Amino acid sequence: MKRINIILLSVLTVFFMTVIISCDSRERLYIYNWTSYTPDSVIEKFEKEFNVRVIYDEFTTNEEMFAKLHATRGGRGGYDVVFPSKDIVPAMINEGMLARIDHSKIENLRNIDPQVISLMDYDPNMQYSVPYFYGAAGIAVNTARVPNFERSWSIFARQDLRNRMTMLDDMRETMGAALLFLGHSANTINPAHIREAEALLNNVWKPNLVRFDSETFGMGYANGDFWVVHGFPENIYEEIIDEPQKLREMAFFFPIEGSPSYIDNMVILSNARNTELAHKFINFIHRPDIYAEFVDAFGLPATVNIPARALKTGHSFYSAEDLLNTELVHDVGEHRALYDSTWDNSIRVGK
Repeated sequence: MKRINIILLSVLTVFFMTVIISCDSRERLYIYNWTSYTPDSVIEKFEKEFNVRVIYDEFTTNEEMFAKLHATRGGRGGYDVVFPSKDIVPAMINEGMLARIDHSKIENLRNIDPQVISLMDYDPNMQYSVPYFYGAAGIAVNTARVPNFERSWSIFARQDLRNRMTMLDDMRETMGAALLFLGHSANTINPAHIREAEALLNNVWKPNLVRFDSETFGMGYANGDFWVVHGFPENIYEEIIDEPQKLREMAFFFPIEGSPSYIDNMVILSNARNTELAHKFINFIHRPDIYAEFVDAFGLPATVNIPARALKTGHSFYSAEDLLNTELVHDVGEHRALYDSTWDNSIRVGK
């Protein structure tokens, strides 16, 4: 009898949950975004203010996002708003994946820094994309465990830190780091340069890594498994925000050789379910108080939205000026195949 009651209770629970969901008549916005990139508080405010429901999925690399969208293009749009980086936007435009942005519906475009817009060679008039954040990955070091270090990519060559370090599982970020360390452009299309980066990663850096990791490096750093990580500070900050000691012991920097940098964007898919609500969301993000809340939540500077800078109150791991020693990652067109084959068939193998 007890077993029957448990089964009946489970069935009723599923039934009532289904009824509740089916009775939720609110409009839905489907978002596909990077991991740890928009605060829950911002999503909740948008839902409350517009009486809508946000369905939110995450990805860890542009390649993962692009492959998933390609696989679902045949049906009715799976997502409305997506957050691609600048080097993948041209491919999305060329393949007809993006809807045009209606500027008349996004009055807060006026808040975007003209200096950032000037860097948008991939979409100079914001016809298909609106910049979300301009930043860069760098290196975070636990100074309690590693008190002495150079602010250089060469830290990954240190055998004394073997099995305590990770680098991003991201082709352009990690290959870009190796290329910059070698004195080349992060956007080189010279096969010889790419072979040099391949050799450096495979023979010098990779043997010291726990793994290439774009998903759990923040947690691994927070719990002490990793002492040196290549990554985005917001992913780590989210894990240690309530631990002042760990925050004090964290050094984050862009190496002296430079870092690959990015402009992440908000785009609306051409087969989106709700383009009207998508425009409202993009406009909402660039409201100064909301943008300030976003960057404060992750310890980031307000690089894109000018009025938000006056409203920002929290700590930033780096400044907009620090980005001067970075190189924006561009779309390399047909030469991307060389990066793909080197990364997938050589560098990532066995790690």
